[in-house]
Amino acid sequence: MLISLVVKLEYFILLIHFIIAVLIALVIIVFAYVLITQQPDTQKLSTYECGFDSFGDARNPFSIHFYLVGILFIVFDLEVTYLFPWAVSLDETSFIGFWNMFFFLSILTIGFIYEWLKGALSWT
Repeated sequence: MLISLVVKLEYFILLIHFIIAVLIALVIIVFAYVLITQQPDTQKLSTYECGFDSFGDARNPFSIHFYLVGILFIVFDLEVTYLFPWAVSLDETSFIGFWNMFFFLSILTIGFIYEWLKGALSWT
């Protein structure tokens, strides 16, 4: 009975935090809309605000290599985020932890070699 009451109290506190967060967000949005000066001019309504006149169609197709290199960057960046904590705690890691990371790195190396052989990293 007491545990049930404590759990309900914790959820009630969580509900209050959620309501306060939503109210703060709504107040910020309303203040931003009310206090802003909405006087758009021709320069503001132009296609580009950087000062350059638009040229050509903005929907021209471009190479998929940008996406591939971006995805590869994210994958290998995440690899580094796993590698740093593992390297710091290497003296406390068991034999299984060492070989798990070795297996993880070997899968990433095989994937990198596959991408390299398929030509995903060449810009020609």
